[in-house]
Amino acid sequence: MYVWAKIPPAYAHLGSLEFAKRLLADAKVCVSPGIGFGDYGDTHVRFALIENQDRIRQAVRGIKAMFRADGVIPAKS
Repeated sequence: MYVWAKIPPAYAHLGSLEFAKRLLADAKVCVSPGIGFGDYGDTHVRFALIENQDRIRQAVRGIKAMFRADGVIPAKS
């Protein structure tokens, strides 16, 4: 199963390849850049949901932490 996710507006200027690199470096989450699926895919990334639930939750926590650090979502209070 896959999720074809639109890149959040705060990161749209990066394109899918650079956003995928940021997710890997900062959130420790590996995704496929949408550009690899054609020119029209550059606004998206593909998540492969092949891990167990605990690993998927870990990935979500990493993405949320990156978004918080970048000010995309509010910091925890």
